[in-house]
Amino acid sequence: MTARLEDLTRGALVKGIRPDGPVEVLDAKWHGTNTLELTYKAQDGKPGSELLFRDREPSLEIASLGPAFNFDAPGETFQLVAEAYRIRLAYLFDPLLAVHTSLVQPLPHQILAVYQEMVTRQPLRFLLADDPGAGKTIMAGLLIKELIARGDLKRCLVVCPGALAEQWQDEMNDKFQPPRQT
Repeated sequence: MTARLEDLTRGALVKGIRPDGPVEVLDAKWHGTNTLELTYKAQDGKPGSELLFRDREPSLEIASLGPAFNFDAPGETFQLVAEAYRIRLAYLFDPLLAVHTSLVQPLPHQILAVYQEMVTRQPLRFLLADDPGAGKTIMAGLLIKELIARGDLKRCLVVCPGALAEQWQDEMNDKFQPPRQT
């Protein structure tokens, strides 16, 4: 079977690199999209290295593929993915995730309203209307942040009196956005 340069992975046996038989690929490093630096071990056990270009593909043949999985990816990338997945599932382990990741000190009635009434009734659309000064901004911010963390909210419409729109935006950004790195 004719091989493409992308098929030359660690552990594969490849014919057509040397005339004396197949070689085992030890490493493959790309230089752009059309050049591959191949480090290999020949049949006699001696290592070798060669630059392969796309025009060599018709003369290459895979004798056997390398392992299906390899663990040679950068550890930092794996750590980043694992941390992102942990954060994505954080709400399963922290029932008050939005409270603990926001810059607010909610009152008990606000926590009860958000976590016992609103979050438990998904999917449900809400109209949050309460007495002046009861903490609608904090309750709305907690609910929005919690639903975003759970992956249940992508878009949200906040309707408030026009004179308060800028104040709402400022308070939501100040209290519920993660701190910016400088």
